[in-house]
Amino acid sequence: MEQSRKLFIGGNWKSNGDLEFVKSHTAFLNSVEFDANKVEVAVSPIFIHLPAVLSSIDSRYIVSSQNVSMFDNGAYTGEISAKQLKDLGVNWTLIGHSERRQYFGENEEVISQKLKIALDNGMNVIACIGEKLSERDAGHTIQVVSNQVKTLVGSISDWNKVVIAYEPVWAIGTGVTATKEQAQEVHAEIRKLLASTVSEEVAKQVRIIYGGSVTEKNANELITQTDIDGFLVGGASLKSGFKTIIESYKAKNN
Repeated sequence: MEQSRKLFIGGNWKSNGDLEFVKSHTAFLNSVEFDANKVEVAVSPIFIHLPAVLSSIDSRYIVSSQNVSMFDNGAYTGEISAKQLKDLGVNWTLIGHSERRQYFGENEEVISQKLKIALDNGMNVIACIGEKLSERDAGHTIQVVSNQVKTLVGSISDWNKVVIAYEPVWAIGTGVTATKEQAQEVHAEIRKLLASTVSEEVAKQVRIIYGGSVTEKNANELITQTDIDGFLVGGASLKSGFKTIIESYKAKNN
């Protein structure tokens, strides 16, 4: 299959860094050269660092939030709405990251509401899905991922505004990466599910990226797989090796 999807590489900074880090890391990222016609590169700092990143990072980069409220503006102490993010100039958000599911109790209903409100407000979404180690060991990977994809299908009105990030939970921050064959197998299944539940057109055009202990050492090998359209990178996006991960787009047969 020919590669017509523009690659997407995201850096999720998680709850790390201070303003000094933001200053030095954005300066470093501004020095990285890449072809914006072939790859989109996004960074996701914490909420309070968004203004500093927006004002200092090169316009080639997408700036994304790590989360968004399931509610609109109103009496929701501590929440940040899609409207407020848009007002700040942030047009992208992560939704459904495994850490939100695990530590903050976000279930499919919450994720569905967040997807809808983000898209209704014209935001773009990096929608995260993936199975736990116990689920993979029990042979339930495709079943779990299928259920999560059903949430996406039921909540997404505009697939042009969505990137799917397959992140096996057992590979996030553990140093254990899915093999290229394991990752490709699940990515292909996701695409097959989209073809049968949405349309062949959506299945072909939607970008499905991989996340889970991606480093500069394995990026080139993973990105050459047919259905892997880029990465969502955690810890490695905080380091200079992120430059090599960004440059992995060159290994893809465009």
